Amino acid sequence: MDVVVVESPAKAKTINKYLGDGYKVVASYGHVRDLVPKNGAVDPDSDFAMTWEVEDRAEKAVSAIAGELKKAKRLFLATDPDREGEAISWHLAEILKERKKLEGIEVRRVVFREITKSAVLDAIAKPRDINRELVDAYLARRALDYLVGFTLSPVLWRKLPGAKSAGRVQSVALRLICEREAEIEAFKPEEYWSVTTDFTTAEGAKFSADLTHLGGEKLGKMGLKDQASAERAVAAIRAGTFEVAEVERKTVRRFPPAPFTTSTLQQEASRKLGLGASRTMRLAQQLYEGVSLGGDTVGLISYMRTDSVNLSQEALAGARKVIQREFGDRYLPKEPRSFKNQAKNAQEAHEAIRPTDLGRLPADVAPYLEDDQRRLYELIWKRAVACQMEAAQLDQTGVDIADASGRTILRATGSVMLFDGFLKLYQEGKDDDADDEANRRLPQLSTGQPLTQGEIKPEQHFTQPPPRYSEASLVKRLEELGIGRPSTYASILQVLQDRDYVRLERRRFVPEDRGRIVTAFLSNFFQRYVEYGFTADLEGKLDEVAEGDLDWKQVLRDFWRDFSAAIGDTSDLGIKEVIETLDQDLGQHFFPETEGGPDSRICPSCSGGRLGLKLGKFGAFIGCSNYPECKYTRRLVVEGGQDGDTAAEGGERELGKDPATGKAVTLKRGPYGQYVQLGEAEGKVKPKRVSLPRGLSAADVTLERGLAMLALPRELGKHPESGEMITAGIGRFGPYLKVGARFKSLPRDEDVLTVGINRAVDLLSQEGAGTPAVEVGKHPADGKPITLKKGRFGPYVQHGSVRSTLKRGTEPSSITLDDAVALIAEKVAKGPAPKKGRAAKPARAPTEKKPTAEKKPAKRASASKKPAAD
Repeated sequence: MDVVVVESPAKAKTINKYLGDGYKVVASYGHVRDLVPKNGAVDPDSDFAMTWEVEDRAEKAVSAIAGELKKAKRLFLATDPDREGEAISWHLAEILKERKKLEGIEVRRVVFREITKSAVLDAIAKPRDINRELVDAYLARRALDYLVGFTLSPVLWRKLPGAKSAGRVQSVALRLICEREAEIEAFKPEEYWSVTTDFTTAEGAKFSADLTHLGGEKLGKMGLKDQASAERAVAAIRAGTFEVAEVERKTVRRFPPAPFTTSTLQQEASRKLGLGASRTMRLAQQLYEGVSLGGDTVGLISYMRTDSVNLSQEALAGARKVIQREFGDRYLPKEPRSFKNQAKNAQEAHEAIRPTDLGRLPADVAPYLEDDQRRLYELIWKRAVACQMEAAQLDQTGVDIADASGRTILRATGSVMLFDGFLKLYQEGKDDDADDEANRRLPQLSTGQPLTQGEIKPEQHFTQPPPRYSEASLVKRLEELGIGRPSTYASILQVLQDRDYVRLERRRFVPEDRGRIVTAFLSNFFQRYVEYGFTADLEGKLDEVAEGDLDWKQVLRDFWRDFSAAIGDTSDLGIKEVIETLDQDLGQHFFPETEGGPDSRICPSCSGGRLGLKLGKFGAFIGCSNYPECKYTRRLVVEGGQDGDTAAEGGERELGKDPATGKAVTLKRGPYGQYVQLGEAEGKVKPKRVSLPRGLSAADVTLERGLAMLALPRELGKHPESGEMITAGIGRFGPYLKVGARFKSLPRDEDVLTVGINRAVDLLSQEGAGTPAVEVGKHPADGKPITLKKGRFGPYVQHGSVRSTLKRGTEPSSITLDDAVALIAEKVAKGPAPKKGRAAKPARAPTEKKPTAEKKPAKRASASKKPAAD
C-alpha cells in the first residue's frame, strides 16, 4: 500500500476514489508545524537557525499519517502546488524523519493543479523530489516576517502606546492607504468649465459636440477657468455659423483580457460581485477542492493561487469547442490566443485559473452550488472562454465642427460596434467610472456639411481628488509595485482591518487614525523598511532564491545587518521626540487650516493652551498644552469632521445637578467611550455611570436625558404570557430588554428611554431573543477575543477553549472585560473537570503573547489555508 498526503479531508476522500484500493489518502489539515511563538525562534547569532514546534492541532494528523506508514512502501506528498504546499511537504518529511517513521519508505512529491481523475493519476505517475529551492524561499520569507514582527513590534509598543504591530508587507500596504488619504486631504479643487453645443443635420439627426478651440487656440482641460471665460466662449459659438470641417474614421480591434490570475480574480470579484479578497479566496478554494455533482465530488476549477496566464492545450481545445458550439464559427479565432504575464516577479508559472472542464457550463452546475459559489464559477468560466474568442471590432469616428473663420472648433466623437466578438460574453470591470463619450452614436456626417446650431450648455466642474483604494485597486497597485505575493494579498488586507488600522467604507479603504500614526512613526524612524522599492527588491531576492540563483541565508544576513542597526538606533529615542515628530507630521490632518476661520490648535476649554498630539496608556489622543491646569482631551478626530460634535466635548461637561441628591451629573469620556456619571467616588464607593448608547450624540445629552439614563434599568410591565417583569436598560453591549433570564438587544432605531411594553413583547418574541454572542474585548495576555454567550446552563464567557459560567444572579449586560478576564483566570486555575478514573492535569495559564507583525501561517482547513499576513 502507498500513502498519499493531501491538505484537506475533502480532497482526501475524492482522491482516494480516483486512486483505488492500493492507496490510502490522508489529510495533514494544512500546516503541521511553525516557529515557536517566542523570541529566539530565529537566531541570527547561529546563522539564522530556526526552532520549530508541531502545533497541537496538527499532532493528531501527524500521528495518523505515521500510523498509516507502518504498512506502506511509498509516501506521496501531494500538498498544494505552490510554495506553501512545498513547505508543508518538507515539514512533514522532516517530522517523520526525526521520528524515524520513514525507514525503508520511498518519499516522493507529486503535484496536481486540478482535482480530476486524469490530473491525479498523471501526477502519481510523474513523482519528483521536494524542491529545495522553493523550500529555501519559504524559509527566508518566514524568517524575515518573524524577525520584523518580533523585533519591530516591541519598538512600536514601547514608543507608541496603543499600536498593535507592524509587518514587512502589511506596513507598506498601510502606507499606500495613508498616503492616498493625505493626498485627498491636501487636494485643493480647481474650478473649470466646459461648453457643449447641440447640432442638427439637414435630415434632422441630432448630436452634441464639445468646444476644443477658441480664438484659434486649443483649450486644455483647464482652458476655461471661470464663468466669465465660459460666457465668452458661449458668445463666440452663438455668433458663428458651423459646418463639418473634418471627419476621421478608423476601425479598431478590442482584444479580450487574459484568463484569471489570483490577483486579477480578486480584483474582478470585487468589482463585479462585490466580494472581498478573503471571501473570494475561500469560495475559490471550495470550487477547487470539489463539489458534489449528482453524488460524485468534482473539482470545478484549477488551482487558484497562481501568477500564470497560460492555459494548457487541453483547456485551449475545450474553450474552442465551447465557443464553436455556443457562439458559432465567426467568434472562433483561427489560432488559440496566448498571453504574456505583465506582473513583476511572476512566480508559480503553471496555469491560469480556469474551469477543469470548460464544457461544464455555469447553468449545468448552478443547482449544486451556493449562490456566491455559482457567481464566482460563472465569472471564472466566462473569463476563460472569452479570452479565446475573436476580438471585437468598433468603427470609431471623430468629427471636427468649425465656424467660418476656423477659429472656433468643436469636436464630436462616437463609435459603432461592427462585431461584438468576446464582448458578447464578457466585459472587464473598471475601478472607477470612465468617460463614456467614445461610445456615443453619431449620425452619418461628411466634410462641408452645414449644421444648425441648437442649445449651448456651459457647465461648471471642479477637479477631483484621487479616489481612495478599493480592494481591487489596492491589490492592483501592490502587484504593479511588485510588493507581496497574490497568495498573501487577501490576508494582508484582512490583517489591516482586524488591527483597526483601516476600515472599509462604501467598499473603499479609509485609514483609521491609529493606522496613520503607525505609518507616520515608521516613515520617520524606519523609512527604508516601508519604502516601496526596498520591499519590492526584497521580494525579487526571494524569487531569486526560489530559482536557485541566490543563497537564502545571505538574503537574511544582508537584511538583518541593516535592520538590527536601525532597531538599535531607536534605543535612545524618547517619547517626547516621538510626539513632536508625529505632531508635526500629522498636524495638518488633525488641525486643518481653514481660510478666515479660527486657529484649530487653540484649546476650546481654556482658550490659552495649544492642542497637540499626546500619548497615553490607551494610545494617542489630543490634549491641551496647559495640562494639568486644563484637562481638555478629545479622541483622534478632525475638528469639525466626522464625529466632530463629540470631539469638542472630549473632556467632560457638567449637565447640571440631580434634584434628588444634589450631586453633579457629568458627561465624561473613558477609554471605551462617553458616559454619564452621577457624583464622584466616595471612598471605595464608585459613582453610578451609564454609557451613551451607539447613535446618541454627546451634543444631544441634556440633564433630563442624563437623569433618565442613570435611572435605568426601568420596568416596562409584566410579560402577558409568563408574568415576569420586562425591564429596559443599557449594558456593556448597548441597550437591551430583559425578561427573566432572557435578553434581547434593542435595535438601533429603538430608544431605551421610550420603548413601551407592547413593542418590548413584540421584540422579545422575535427569533434570537436570547443573550447575543458578543465580544467582550481582547484578552490582555494574547489579544484573542473573549465572547459572552448563552448556553444550556446559563450565560458564560469564552476565551479560546476555556469557558466560565457567570455567577448566579450576575446580569450578562453588566459584565466588563476585567470581570471576564477574572472569570477565565479562575477557570484556568481550577483546571479541567477530571474524567472518570483520571486525575485532572493542571491547565496552563495564558502567557504573554510575543509580538508578531504577521500572523503565523493559518492553520489551513479545506476552505482557506494561506498565511494570514505577509
